[in-house]
Amino acid sequence: MALPAGQSLVPGGPAATARVPASVLTATFVRLKLSLLRNGLRQSAGRSAAFIGGLVAAVVFGALGLLGLLALRGSEHAATVSLVTVALIVLTWAFVPLFVGGSDETLDPGRLVMLPLRPRALVIAQLTSSLVGVGPLFTLLLVLGAGLATARGTSGTVAAVLAVPLVVLVCTTLSRALAAANARLLSSRRGRDLAVFSGLVVAFGIQGINMLMSRLGGENGMAPLETVAGVVRWLPPVSALEAVRAAGEGSWPAAVAGLAATAAALWLLLWWWQRALDRLMTARDASTLMASPAARPGGDRGPASLFPPNRTGTVMLRSLRYAWRDPKTKMSWATALGMGLLLPVVFAVQGNTSVYHACWAAGLLGLLMYNQFGQDYSGFWLVLQTIGTSRDAYAELRARALALALVAVPYTVTVVGVSAAVLGDWGSLPDALGLALALLGTLAGLGALASARFPYSIPENDAMKNVAPGQGVVAWAGLFGGMLAGALLCGPVIALTVWLNATGSGWVWTVLPLGAGYGLLVTWAGLRLAARMSAARLPEILTAVSRG
Repeated sequence: MALPAGQSLVPGGPAATARVPASVLTATFVRLKLSLLRNGLRQSAGRSAAFIGGLVAAVVFGALGLLGLLALRGSEHAATVSLVTVALIVLTWAFVPLFVGGSDETLDPGRLVMLPLRPRALVIAQLTSSLVGVGPLFTLLLVLGAGLATARGTSGTVAAVLAVPLVVLVCTTLSRALAAANARLLSSRRGRDLAVFSGLVVAFGIQGINMLMSRLGGENGMAPLETVAGVVRWLPPVSALEAVRAAGEGSWPAAVAGLAATAAALWLLLWWWQRALDRLMTARDASTLMASPAARPGGDRGPASLFPPNRTGTVMLRSLRYAWRDPKTKMSWATALGMGLLLPVVFAVQGNTSVYHACWAAGLLGLLMYNQFGQDYSGFWLVLQTIGTSRDAYAELRARALALALVAVPYTVTVVGVSAAVLGDWGSLPDALGLALALLGTLAGLGALASARFPYSIPENDAMKNVAPGQGVVAWAGLFGGMLAGALLCGPVIALTVWLNATGSGWVWTVLPLGAGYGLLVTWAGLRLAARMSAARLPEILTAVSRG
């Protein structure tokens, strides 16, 4: 892989200041990519088998997708299926660098910052080398099938010849541009935290696809796909495929517009990528710079300054920082917030429309109050030093509950209000919100009790486990026992709501203040009991949460 004489990629080399031709740099990068792949396969038989298996799977499934799309050629739904397929491919390429970009060492731009390379030549070289791999091959097969399935006549085929490489180039450029723009993030702790969210995003995506597929056929027919295709058909690079359809129908202005939009998107992405590389290779990395002592005069600024300067404010701020910085705590919050908003939508799509489904948001957020001490990991012994009496324990647990309520109460009100607005059922808003607040308060109080009675350790170094070995029974007992007790404790509010609605009483609105007050009462009682229990069981709690 030697460069021609007089040229060097090493800083300070014979021609460190000479401009390396783009063609030479591109050929070097392609050979480098192939060499890295070849050398990686030589490391172990398992890695070789994994790569070969991935390659075979990409070829087989890509070929099946190509044949399946070609089978639709001439069908009235061919264009719709092709447009949606390409849209999903682009979406996948957009998310890949966020989840696995930090592990792609073959094209990491951060490794090239010390080389005397021009950003423009580097973009061309990296774009070409990024087309070498299993992912681009699989994408090419599917996009080729989509283009040929949509094409009609000679004009459509000519448009497909232009559209297919444009789509593949936009996908790879989008992926590389995002990776370059977030290169320092993806190689940092926060970037690794993003991998934790990949499962959540995949779960949401699968649920969305499941909802879409469940509506296909029957009375709906292809209407859901037609709706999606109607939205994305003029968004680059899907617009290139729309240009193929338009060219086949003789609508040349629309065909030219679609291809031009995709070409413009490709140019903008290349420009953004070049700017990101230029910034990456010339700007200082802020993560390596020490913060100036004068940068924060007078203590905390921003939202942190809004918390009271006492134990309550300190504990609330610490809890919210855990939710933002700790990967597992962040995952729990993201799951509760996301699923609390998604489940009412899922029920509505399935035809089960009700404002009361918004109570899922309150229930999932209330479960975050469970195992509060275990969420401190090994740092709980520091918290232990500040708890000497039940009064101290009450102040600690109350502040944690307030931190939860600071997010959970406005979020619950928003979800219930949006559900009522979307369904047009404003009459059910007061009692649904009262039920949700009662459930949230009940689970918060029971969560404090479960934290004191059933604490367990969360492994710090194992991203796939949330319970230390041997403590699974304790964790499930606290969680399911709390959920069952929560359902029983919410019984009076549920019974009142059912009775008022069944009798057609005009006093249904009273469920809102009564439910909110009931939730506060149960929370207060749970915190009081949990404080006494925590103060009496501190050694046992420390032992339980330190086992991981």
